[in-house]
Amino acid sequence: MDTAPIAIGRDFFDRARAKLTLDVPAALHDHSITDVIRGDLDLDPAVWEKAGVTATRAAAVLVPVIDHPEPSVLLTMRTSDLPSHAGQIAFPGGKMDAADASPLAAALREADEEIGLDKSLIDPIGYLDLYLTFSGFRILPVVARVIPNFALKINASEVADTFEVPLSFLMSPENHRRDGRDWKGIRREYYAMPFGERYIWGVTAGILRNLYEKVYG
Repeated sequence: MDTAPIAIGRDFFDRARAKLTLDVPAALHDHSITDVIRGDLDLDPAVWEKAGVTATRAAAVLVPVIDHPEPSVLLTMRTSDLPSHAGQIAFPGGKMDAADASPLAAALREADEEIGLDKSLIDPIGYLDLYLTFSGFRILPVVARVIPNFALKINASEVADTFEVPLSFLMSPENHRRDGRDWKGIRREYYAMPFGERYIWGVTAGILRNLYEKVYG
């Protein structure tokens, strides 16, 4: 699938709208459906089986693409004292609450709670594939166009920093590296997209890889 570099610009939003929808996949709650699943198991399904992990907790994240003349993706860095995924680079988001009307509603709520991103500036485009994680989550990422004149209010108990990465960098397959590490005695591989001093990897990089495949693949 990796071909010549793609010219990434404002046509991204038109391409994404043509490829994505806001139809919630049944697999988010029906765990018997396996043919539309992505995740940490992509690079080696046998490792997933060997680990004996089950992903059952529904979650949603926002993939905020900022509508600059040259679009960028807004990412967060989690604080170092969180009980899970401390210090890692992530999208705004988290587990769905019973009060959330939809995965989109959950992602918008989390974006507001974590970084103060006003939902009036967010234009939802559509969902990517459901993404399963070794930490037990079934994550539904929602891609959205974000108007750039926002003022963030970071929740310091969850987020240490926010930053933007050019969409053209993230959608260039030559920047999609495969790394690996031991996890509870099992060797697992994952995508990584190092950007300067920022090490984007794991779930975040996997979701970005899925974005590339859905929109440009």
